[in-house]
Amino acid sequence: MHSIRRALAGLAAITAVTLGLGLTTVGTAAAADGSWRAYGNTNPITSSSSTWKCGSTKTVAYSVLAQVCMVRSARGDDMQGAVIVRNNNRVGLFMTDASVSLHRPSGAQVDKWFCEDSGVAANSWSVCFGKTIAYPGATRAVGVANNVGLGSSPNI
Repeated sequence: MHSIRRALAGLAAITAVTLGLGLTTVGTAAAADGSWRAYGNTNPITSSSSTWKCGSTKTVAYSVLAQVCMVRSARGDDMQGAVIVRNNNRVGLFMTDASVSLHRPSGAQVDKWFCEDSGVAANSWSVCFGKTIAYPGATRAVGVANNVGLGSSPNI
């Protein structure tokens, strides 16, 4: 957990930078708890009415892929960061943690979240979501899964 937080802080410095729509305030305190949602064999992006802007897909372990995304509500007034993890062909659960931080184009960090270890079932998707916040304008997400930096999403 501490290595993920260190990696996330490092990525934030280097970049200088829905699904559960509750409203919260913007802050820069220590990483808050994110939450995992299992999607089974349903693609979370194509099954959503929200707008998803995602970074490139990275391999985080043998046969396990992940990417960081910004998710904006269908109404356009709320957003959240997300890390998608896809367990392609492993026989059993793949245990991983993930983290996501949000950044304005100026590099200012809006907020950050951490999802504790969770099992991603074989041939399924799971998503680590940060809290939903009011849309403050152009924002991108920076993510980590299984201690692998996922880079950043495009601004949404």
